[in-house]
This record gives sequence, structure tokens and C-alpha cells, in this order.
Amino acid sequence: MSRIGKNPITVPEGVTVEIKDNVITAKGKLGELTQEYSEVEIKQEDGIITLERASDKKNLRAKHGLYRALIANMIEGVSQGWTKQLELVGVGYRASNQGQKLDLAVGFSHNIVLDIAPEVTVETISEKGKNPIVKLTSYDKQLVGQVAAKIRGFRRPEPYKGKGIKFVGEEIRRKAGKSA
Repeated sequence: MSRIGKNPITVPEGVTVEIKDNVITAKGKLGELTQEYSEVEIKQEDGIITLERASDKKNLRAKHGLYRALIANMIEGVSQGWTKQLELVGVGYRASNQGQKLDLAVGFSHNIVLDIAPEVTVETISEKGKNPIVKLTSYDKQLVGQVAAKIRGFRRPEPYKGKGIKFVGEEIRRKAGKSA
């Protein structure tokens, strides 16, 4: 039995889950998400969702855990939401936003202006003496992660000085410089 797939999912108050024609829909106070599924059976009773598979074939075992995790992330997203924070480490690195446009100054000859998806809320925090922080919030975990990875990809942290865009709390493996 899959360790992840066999865990039941509890549906919190304020979230409605609808299962119809191999599509599961979760509605909550923050939004609505849908997910198609196949080769697993989803049962909902008394606010608890359980997943079962037909046999122990390798691809069925994989999908069992996958769909359980995706559904759990959907339910948590529409009830509480997901947040990713990025920190800009480097002299002169700045971030600002106007609505859904994020403006990054990360050491290039020009600023990077990025249009953020309307489902993602962007906020920039700039305090004197601290590195600027870009805070992304949404009900869709996959979308928040994708936007955060795109922003981080503009200037990945380098291993010698640690400059670049990194996730808050991320440890960067540092290398020693030239030894004379």
C-alpha cells in the first residue's frame, strides 16, 4: 500500500468537494480548482476523502500517491492558500510592484519587468538594511511554484558570494574562492 495514497484527506469547513466524471472540483473562500484523475477510485463520506486503486501495478501505485497529494494541495489551497517568498541578495538589487507588474533590478543593464498571472498576488517588502523580499500568494500551489521558479531563474544564487534570487530559508552551498 502506498504510504501517501492511503492517508485520508479531511475536508475543512467552508470547502465543498465535488466528484463527477473523473474530475474533482474543490471550491473554497479563496477560489476554485479542478483536477482530472484516472485509474484510481475516489470516495467522499462525512468530510473525509479516501483514494483506492484496483491493483498493485507500478503505475497505479504511483498515481495513487500522486492524486492524493494533488487533491490535498487543492483543498489546502482553496481554504488557506499558498505563499512563497523570494529574497534578493546583492548590492543594488531591488524589487517593486505596481499591481500585477513586478519590476526587478538584479544587476543587469536593464530592469526586468514581469507580468504576474492574475491568480497570484504579488507583494514586495523593502526595509532599510535588509534584502528586498518578493512575496507570492495564491490558492494554486503549482502556479505559485512556477512563478517563483521563473523569478528565481532570472538570477540564480551563485556559490561564491551567494548573490542572486533565492527562496527565504534556502541554504546555498558555498565554495571557497581561489587560494593563493
